[in-house]
Amino acid sequence: MNFIRHTIYKIAFCTAVLCLLCISQDHLSAQTKVTIADPQTWKYSDLNPYRGQTIQFTTPFYVTNNYYNGRLIISPRRTYSPTNQALPLSVEYNKILSANTTGEITLTGIDDYHRMGERLLNLTVYVSSTSSVQFKSCTWAGNTRAELEKGYDTGAIDMRGQHTLLVCAMNCEYYLTQNFSSRGMGPADNAEHQKQRTKISKALALIRADIYGLVEVQQGQDAMNEIAADLTRNTGRNYVAINDGSSVNGTYTKSGYIYCSDVVAPHGTIRHNNTGVSNRKKTQGFTEKATGEKFIFSINHFKAKSGSGSGDNADQHDGQGTYNGDRKREAQSVLANYQKETVYFEDSDFLIMGDLNAYAMEDPITILREGGMIDMHRTFHADSSYSYTFHGQAGYLDHALCNSTLYPQVTGMVAYHINSDEHDRYTYDSSDDLSMFRCSDHDPILVGLRLDSNATTRHTEPSLNNYEVFYEGATPCIRNAEGGYYIVYRVDGQVVTQGKITSVEQEVTGLLYGIYILNIYGQGTCLSTKLIVH
Repeated sequence: MNFIRHTIYKIAFCTAVLCLLCISQDHLSAQTKVTIADPQTWKYSDLNPYRGQTIQFTTPFYVTNNYYNGRLIISPRRTYSPTNQALPLSVEYNKILSANTTGEITLTGIDDYHRMGERLLNLTVYVSSTSSVQFKSCTWAGNTRAELEKGYDTGAIDMRGQHTLLVCAMNCEYYLTQNFSSRGMGPADNAEHQKQRTKISKALALIRADIYGLVEVQQGQDAMNEIAADLTRNTGRNYVAINDGSSVNGTYTKSGYIYCSDVVAPHGTIRHNNTGVSNRKKTQGFTEKATGEKFIFSINHFKAKSGSGSGDNADQHDGQGTYNGDRKREAQSVLANYQKETVYFEDSDFLIMGDLNAYAMEDPITILREGGMIDMHRTFHADSSYSYTFHGQAGYLDHALCNSTLYPQVTGMVAYHINSDEHDRYTYDSSDDLSMFRCSDHDPILVGLRLDSNATTRHTEPSLNNYEVFYEGATPCIRNAEGGYYIVYRVDGQVVTQGKITSVEQEVTGLLYGIYILNIYGQGTCLSTKLIVH
């Protein structure tokens, strides 16, 4: 009996010691801090030395894809579609393609929902393998629903420029009021439509634009009139849909305009461009009532990448997908009509928006840029802008471009990320969620305008106005921009820091050595320059 008792005591003692050793080891392991020197070149194979350990990253991670089952895909960099940042099949294109597949890891053990683009600060994980880690703790930051619900003019989505007109373009993802589709495109019945209607009306009302250019809306007038009525009821402003002459309702979709009659009035008659897919490229002039100033708004929806094409519409395996030939011809037709429309509408200021189904560096957008159009995504946000995600890769299919005469009158541009970063579980046909989130698969695009026919110069360098950027030692400083706002980007487009400019000489702190892009917003302009921190 004594022998048995002694043995039990001995086992208990050894077990206790072993537990203490395990706890101590886990505690020590948890103190292992890992800093990623270059997030752009980091690979998940770099986790090899830490397998079987608990570690804490001092470098932020991003959610690049989200799932139902307690898993997230994360990376120390946001992943982008290669053709959004590099020319098809270029050296840079291949680098991005490779980096997208080697820099992502699976994070397990997540109990709640998180949007793509959210950051994980001080992430602590157990490294179960090089491609999968188990979640322990972190601080979640950025790109939350709560931030976006504040509206376009506050918080993380502040337009910052002092606009007098706000223009919005959005793909409504098959907005149907009747003749419901049996092809899985748009609502299947009226019950689904009412949920779709609720979600979209909430989003558009919160944006509170003066002019909306909408695509993927049912042909005829019923759908556009319904959206205009909802905007009037939900905002207390008077909204009117422009009658484009289409009278037949159906499952096929069109592009169209809704405007606030308190603020603007149509100038001239709506113009149709039926190159490629008909009824999806239109142009309308608008007059700002308060000033009498005019501009021309071209809303477009180019041919999609889906399906199989032939000839120059076949997939060339260059990242541009099918029907690139048609999209190039559509871009060329928009440019050709641009010259005609400025004569018809008796104004030179031209704005192109809509779902062009091509990323920033693909052929159709290159055609528009080479034709003199300025890409405002890139102007205001470097490489960080996006409006759509596909397999976790971000990019912008939804564009905002303008000609050189309108450009000095543009105060800001932003993609309102209420859709692209959301999981499909929140669509009207997959849930009873009635929030504005995931009302479409595309984000709304917002452009601020301060129309002035005498504006001839847009300040893009400090030397052109009173702004000045200088250095105190290694710290960049902004002079004479008090009351404005600044954003610092890495050269890959990721935001490093941002904030209000509260003093005559504002320090920009917290930057490691390297090269950055600095945007300064204020006085109706965006000043962009390069920072070099030694």
